[in-house]
Amino acid sequence: MAEDGFTRHVRACNNARLPGERTPLWIGDGRVGWLAPAIAAALAEAASIRRRDDGLVLTDPGALPEIARRLAGRGLVRWRDEAFDVRADPQGPALARIDRGALPKFGIQAQGVHVNGLVTRPDGPYLWIARRAMNKALDPGKLDHIVAGGIPAGLDARETLIKEAAEEASIPPDLAARATPVGEIRYAMERDEGLRRDVLTCYDLELPAAFTPVAGDGEVEAFELWPLARAFETVRDTDAFKFNVNLVLIDLFIRRGLITGSAAAELRAGLAGGEGVG
Repeated sequence: MAEDGFTRHVRACNNARLPGERTPLWIGDGRVGWLAPAIAAALAEAASIRRRDDGLVLTDPGALPEIARRLAGRGLVRWRDEAFDVRADPQGPALARIDRGALPKFGIQAQGVHVNGLVTRPDGPYLWIARRAMNKALDPGKLDHIVAGGIPAGLDARETLIKEAAEEASIPPDLAARATPVGEIRYAMERDEGLRRDVLTCYDLELPAAFTPVAGDGEVEAFELWPLARAFETVRDTDAFKFNVNLVLIDLFIRRGLITGSAAAELRAGLAGGEGVG
């Protein structure tokens, strides 16, 4: 069945079972992360960390950026020089900041935006597809959305969308601002870089037929305009798309009526995530 091809993507992005060997990281009463063993051991040495029965507590949130920098110097985390907010809940207040590269090793939730760049033609809907540059650290050469990116510290989802749209695809701010929020996707995934606990705010952006995206920041190798049916088949039958792009496209296929019935309901439940905490 076609739906089996979609289900494997959802399962792959929800393969984390917590705590496993990971140690909870707390800021006050908020559990903000799940620490890999090597990170937990290194973190326990920090003066601003206190151990208690249910994990490690960061007593000075302001010390977190420097802690991450020291661990990067020891080769335990990757440094990307881009600060992200740390929250116990996606809708809650920012409790600290940490470099983006440290998020997976700390098991801290990251938030991002993904945009379906849609074009309506007489023969049906089309979707702009980006191919990631081969020098990308994560998933080089994979297919991607026209616009996607993590939400850096101090910005919200829409501000990030407009910023990334200009940088990645040369979409003018007034055009990017037309994007419509269509939902949220969550997953917890073990990958080589660590634990990805991501919350994606998804948007549809209807683009004029005359508009052609132009790569602006070197992160995209090329753009192609595909019939939506081609994207459907590619997600179903291959692993050509970046792992989380598959989830956003599955959501789009459900909303467009390409996946229906019980299969759609099951997939929808999987897109809501679940960290398997127990």
